[in-house]
Amino acid sequence: MENISKSHLSNTEMLHDSGRKTEWVNQNLVSTNGAMPFSFTYAGQSSSGLLKTWNTSQSDRDIDAQRTEYNRVWTDPETGLVVRCVAVAYHDFPTVEWTVYFKNAGAKDTPIIEDIQALDACWGYKSDGSPVLHHHAGSPSTPNDYQPHRTLLDPKTVKRITTSGGRSSHSDFPYFNVEWSGEGLIVVVGWPGQWAAQFTADAKEKGQIGIRAGQELTHFLLHPGEEVRTPLIVLQFWKGDRIRSQNIWRRWMRACNMPRPGGKEIAPLSACCDFCYCPGGITSAAGEKEYLDRYLEEDVKPDWWWQDAGWYVNDGDWGKTGTWETDKQRFPDGLRGVTDYAHSKGMKTIVWFEPERVSKGTWLAKEHPEWILWADKAGGNGLLDLGNPEAWNWLVNHIDKFLTREGIDHYRQDFNMEPLKYWRANDALDRQGITEIKHVTGYLAFWDELLHRHPGMLIDTCASGGRRNDLETLRRSVPLLRSDYTWEPIGMQCQTYGLSFWVPYFGGFMVSDDPYMVRSDMTPFIIMSWDMKKKLAANAAIPTDWGPKTPLNTGMLRKLMGQWRAIAGYYLGDYYPFTSYNLEDDAWMAWQFDRPDLGEGMLQVFRRAHSPFESAVFKLQGLEASAKYGIMNLDTPDITTEMTGKQLMESGLKVVIEQAPQALVFVYNKR
Repeated sequence: MENISKSHLSNTEMLHDSGRKTEWVNQNLVSTNGAMPFSFTYAGQSSSGLLKTWNTSQSDRDIDAQRTEYNRVWTDPETGLVVRCVAVAYHDFPTVEWTVYFKNAGAKDTPIIEDIQALDACWGYKSDGSPVLHHHAGSPSTPNDYQPHRTLLDPKTVKRITTSGGRSSHSDFPYFNVEWSGEGLIVVVGWPGQWAAQFTADAKEKGQIGIRAGQELTHFLLHPGEEVRTPLIVLQFWKGDRIRSQNIWRRWMRACNMPRPGGKEIAPLSACCDFCYCPGGITSAAGEKEYLDRYLEEDVKPDWWWQDAGWYVNDGDWGKTGTWETDKQRFPDGLRGVTDYAHSKGMKTIVWFEPERVSKGTWLAKEHPEWILWADKAGGNGLLDLGNPEAWNWLVNHIDKFLTREGIDHYRQDFNMEPLKYWRANDALDRQGITEIKHVTGYLAFWDELLHRHPGMLIDTCASGGRRNDLETLRRSVPLLRSDYTWEPIGMQCQTYGLSFWVPYFGGFMVSDDPYMVRSDMTPFIIMSWDMKKKLAANAAIPTDWGPKTPLNTGMLRKLMGQWRAIAGYYLGDYYPFTSYNLEDDAWMAWQFDRPDLGEGMLQVFRRAHSPFESAVFKLQGLEASAKYGIMNLDTPDITTEMTGKQLMESGLKVVIEQAPQALVFVYNKR
């Protein structure tokens, strides 16, 4: 793990955060007399009383210099049920996580295990006002994807939040921050399925916040030898400023969670894709090469060639998934013909798959109907059961061989269906929640095995855009398309605003050459989705249409892409939002990304179309007060202003935007 936790953070503050974490871990995860921070009901009895009567064992180990694992086990002497809590405490961060496992080590079925809460605990607080729950919308492909929300936990308030349809970030985001009197607690649920969380003010007594979270529905028995798990729970303790706590979280994500293909941190990257410009998304090898060549002709070279949906046998409908073989009529040399061509031009390749959705009439549906879960007999699509060992083995081996045979560098997995109704329709009354658990663990194990066999590969998670962005998923992948809602600038600005609180690396489409739109679309990973069929002069007029069919000023594209490459690395740094979240077209929006490890960063400012204001002052954050910084507007690179960190943080930087809409980007570096 990269040690980036203490850059520009007070040692006293970090020690206080870690001290609260250590005290809590010792009381709740280490002490044999402590109340564990999870709960369940077994044979009608509460775990709070049962676990005290069961046989216990405990073992600890240092995973590495920065992490210690605590493993506690309880065994029911009567039925053989084994409950195991595996917790990891981080030494460089005020963070702890755990997962609970249930295994039937007996000779017959267990009694019913139900209402499993992976997190069930209370925190006392002292405050003159009510605690505040900060939470975010998920990504249902609407203008307010990732919108921040603020809920006051007034006395006796009960706030319940769930995802919908079985995809983890569909309606709501499984990341929360509870704030009270200058301190608080980040709570995150890692579960690529149907989770639920509940926040209760005055839970057991006045001045307490009770938090319960886990899989939404559990009511099942376990067969002999069977083992299941709960969602991952992560807590981060903090004191001081909430935005500071979010930046500690971002640093923990970057250092301890983000995938590192080949052992290296993911760099900002670009890809190009022609899916939007082919009828029905149905492409061909000849068409792919034609588009690729046009990008190179215009000297707009991407890092990757992006092969999206439609390359497989599908009867002209890209949504007909389940026959995972290349359509040889359109790709006579397989995908290898395109990937080899891209490689010869110095590009990597990424290819789209959607293995979980199975359409009727496809190879999977016809040859292995026993592997498919159906919600009803008339349903158009089924769900490949990743809890079925035979289906899982076939999928791993088939995709592995396909990636190798076709020379594919990176893997993109989509998920355009809601799995919850399939899971629940296939549960017996005494096995409710089991189909979901088996599918979720199979999905994670599938990716783990692919990464084991292809250690240099990056996985892109896409579920109708950003509908499966839980922490367990993001430990194995990155969301290169953060949302299926795209094409317009305000929504793009707001997606960056909301998602950046939690996720350092994500991507989105870039469809216009207008500077305002391009800068609204800028993310650590960009997907160039421009119609490159038409050649235009470098001085062509800048269009005002945001749509994907906009004519292109390729000279402007080259300029803007050069600017993006200059600033893209800053998105991995600390994030400071300067304005409130706002979807109206008469507002300004602004934020800062700061790289204290480099002494550099940027300020992005957007004046929307109907804003009456021409100027604003923004006080930068996270700088060294005594250091001098050079500040430059990317549109006037020959002019540099010098200010001290103290001036920038206390007096601020005045930004004038005379036209609307318009976006400016300022970069700064320590002298």
